[in-house]
Amino acid sequence: MSYKITLIPGDGVGPEITEAAKKCIEACGVKIEWEEVIAGQEAQDKFGDILPQSVLESIKKNKVALKGPIITPIGEGFRSVNVAIRQALDLYACVRPAKYYPGVRSIYKDIDLVIIRENSEDLYAGIEFESNKPETKALIKEIEKYTPKKIRPDSGISIKPISKFASERIVRFAFEYALKFKRRKITVVHKANIMKFTDGIFLKTAREVALNYAGKIEFSEAIVDNMAMQLVQKPQDYDCLVLPNLYGDIISDLCAGLVGGLGVAPGANIGEKEAVFEAVHGAAPKYKGQNIVNPTAMILSGALMLRHIKEEKAAERLENAVKEVIAEGKSVTYDLKPTRNDPTAVGTQQMADAIIQKLKRF
Repeated sequence: MSYKITLIPGDGVGPEITEAAKKCIEACGVKIEWEEVIAGQEAQDKFGDILPQSVLESIKKNKVALKGPIITPIGEGFRSVNVAIRQALDLYACVRPAKYYPGVRSIYKDIDLVIIRENSEDLYAGIEFESNKPETKALIKEIEKYTPKKIRPDSGISIKPISKFASERIVRFAFEYALKFKRRKITVVHKANIMKFTDGIFLKTAREVALNYAGKIEFSEAIVDNMAMQLVQKPQDYDCLVLPNLYGDIISDLCAGLVGGLGVAPGANIGEKEAVFEAVHGAAPKYKGQNIVNPTAMILSGALMLRHIKEEKAAERLENAVKEVIAEGKSVTYDLKPTRNDPTAVGTQQMADAIIQKLKRF
């Protein structure tokens, strides 16, 4: 069977790690026709649009995309391209595995967590009002009609919507994911003790959905700040975590830190029709063109993609090849060496080549 898949190289180190992942995926023997489109800085320079409509049309047509990291301006300018893609395609479920591979530098071992993050709501919905704008001042006055609490007049305002619909959808996704991949437990993470009418909905809905899976998947609850501590103290007690958008973003980075960092953290954004697979880390523009960045996160994102299109054997072979190369510790990038200035470290493409050589043995 042949697949047509959208390929978005991205910014910074994106094209390098995307090329590495592409080579490794092709070496698995799966027939893929890549449709390359551009977003990010290159698209801005070429078309005057950081996210051309052609990118979304390609993903809608092909249903699956592999995407390199894209630069997002901080504090000003265009809101994240990643968020824009997720919202435009309703990619409501963000799946971020955090798995320890022997050979990666980490003080933790035997960790296998999956963070399932709601993608469409919460503070990432992008409903914001800029400080000192007339509409913001008007909103502050309107809010003060309904609450005795005062908001400083020079405040910026972000609105945090959390609905029963989206909460039910993501929690059900988490339980179905757990069943499909034979996971043992779902932990819903929240701050409902303080955010009673937003996180409160998320928690109440999670409890209702969990009743449908009683006896099949274990269910537990955790307040987000306590969860952060528990993950540092005893991460092996947890399995799959399901969280609202902002907490999911923060906790997924914490979990990546437990297993060696963002260089080994893959990600998937999944909707009812389309799915986009990408490394969790950013574009790292200062390393652009240097062929030194660890491609593992992007290659493992490719493995997630292969599982999504039901190429399970290819996905397993690819993950095992990555695992072996990391365990050997020879043909790996500098961040996977015992010391970061190890002269035996190889480049991005050379690590991908080593993974391909392993694939030939499987």
